[in-house]
Amino acid sequence: MKRENYIDWEEYFMAIALLSAERSKDPSTQVGACIVSEDNKILSTGYNGMPIGCSDDEMPWEREAENENDTKYPFVCHAELNAILNSPSVLKNQNARIYVALFPCNECAKAIIQVGIKEIIYADDKYANTPSVLASKMMLDKAGVTYRKYETKNKTLTLKL
Repeated sequence: MKRENYIDWEEYFMAIALLSAERSKDPSTQVGACIVSEDNKILSTGYNGMPIGCSDDEMPWEREAENENDTKYPFVCHAELNAILNSPSVLKNQNARIYVALFPCNECAKAIIQVGIKEIIYADDKYANTPSVLASKMMLDKAGVTYRKYETKNKTLTLKL
């Protein structure tokens, strides 16, 4: 008899996105993403962090500062963009879906639209009323990209490493 308490595809892919977020060095916000093909193959993963070649120890991680360049915002590459850039071929993302810990900002929405990702499944939309997310949703709606909140089953997964 086969095992019955295994996780389903949605749980698996969201868990991969949330596990990817654990790689982030950002002290305040950890976001992960997982791009999946139509036939449930993982195409790529990503997390928010500094660009390759920019030392995490030498770049700013502050959320607020008098000078914007003393904050993380001009420098951090978001999880969605990293997942897209990490994909072996952005053309293979056609009709794919992306699982992400946090609803994508307007900049990430542009990249998602451009590579042909057709669905976003997100865990949290805590910035729903910000100009960035409102612009994101406007573009996604116009481009026909669907999005929906991940419906948690309040399951806890424990990994022993």
